[in-house]
Amino acid sequence: MQRSKALVHRFIFAAIALILVGCGADETESIPTMTQGKEPPAETLEASPTATLIPTFTPVPSPTPAPNNPAATSLPTPEGMIGPDEFPDGVNPLTGLEVSDAETLLRRPVSVKISNSPAQYVRPQSGLSKADLVFEHYAEGGVTRLTAVYYSNVLSQVGSVRSARIIDLEIPAMYQSAFAFSGASAGVKQLIRESDFFTRSISPDFGYGEPYFYRVPREGVPLEHTLFADLYDIWAWMDNREINQPVKLRGMGFSEIVPESDSNAKRVHVNYIAGESQVTWIYSPASGNYQRWQGGMTHTDSQSGAQLTASNVVVVYAHHQDTDILEDHVGGGHYSIQIQIWGEGRAQLFRDGKLYEGRWRRSERHDMLSFVDDQGVTLPLKPGNTWFQLVPIDFDRATVES
Repeated sequence: MQRSKALVHRFIFAAIALILVGCGADETESIPTMTQGKEPPAETLEASPTATLIPTFTPVPSPTPAPNNPAATSLPTPEGMIGPDEFPDGVNPLTGLEVSDAETLLRRPVSVKISNSPAQYVRPQSGLSKADLVFEHYAEGGVTRLTAVYYSNVLSQVGSVRSARIIDLEIPAMYQSAFAFSGASAGVKQLIRESDFFTRSISPDFGYGEPYFYRVPREGVPLEHTLFADLYDIWAWMDNREINQPVKLRGMGFSEIVPESDSNAKRVHVNYIAGESQVTWIYSPASGNYQRWQGGMTHTDSQSGAQLTASNVVVVYAHHQDTDILEDHVGGGHYSIQIQIWGEGRAQLFRDGKLYEGRWRRSERHDMLSFVDDQGVTLPLKPGNTWFQLVPIDFDRATVES
């Protein structure tokens, strides 16, 4: 579908309008006031150029080493590695940590679509601190939205839950998870109906209300920001449908031992277009994790009141393609973005206050993202949770302070 270059400008100028408007058939709770963070003033940002419509998933296999090349077939294994193909019994392949009850891993993960804008209505969200993985990505107008993957922990309140985007055609496939969300645009909803995980998709749009989803009204908060998910009931729903089988998850390697790196990374800035979406991660030597700020504010979890942290922050550079799926009519309309996390591309891993340049890979649809250095050796993540910051290939607003 052809659109004028004005769409580029609308992408920027409509950001403020989008912050005030909800999208889709979506849905927060009692939210304490956020505290002021220590993030320095954000710099002025520019939008990435639009792209043309492209087809669906096209897997790109990783190169197969030639059998007569010993150097290519015997890559070294990082010290202390757990995974990426096999994990000891009771070790979560999404975190590299041992779970307290091995039966925890005899079920599918659950992916939940979580709002991240407007900040005054949805932050702090509920349950993000307990997610094994969180994907942050562009929605429309420069603001971001989240998909959180839960495997280790079961929570009764996760959200606020909002509408799906095209990126959510990939995440439930990668982690063979259920997918909980609150509606979608007509085009995205149809793609979910046609997907290989539709029978694991649960949404009010598909006739599922309480107890799987419920509202927590709050004065002054629009209705679309008041929907939450109960993971206890969603896992029970899968049990009742006999689709809650254990799954084989592989792809990420972990090691407690910090790999060598000459690049210190005390602060990581991911400056998404909208000011309220700009992210800063600051390394805490005391905890060994990165602490999160967003939009200049400390980003907390409403359940605990504690600041969100990550053992690993991975900036994933992937092609962002504009599609012909209309998400809203704000500022002349915004179209859904396809984020092509298949094949391979640049990745930056931040752990233990260090930066590691490398590549992400995903050769087949049901493969998880995996990470290697420039020689093809697995980049080991620190055991613990991971936040993936998805950005366009030409994104030049990810900066590091040493």
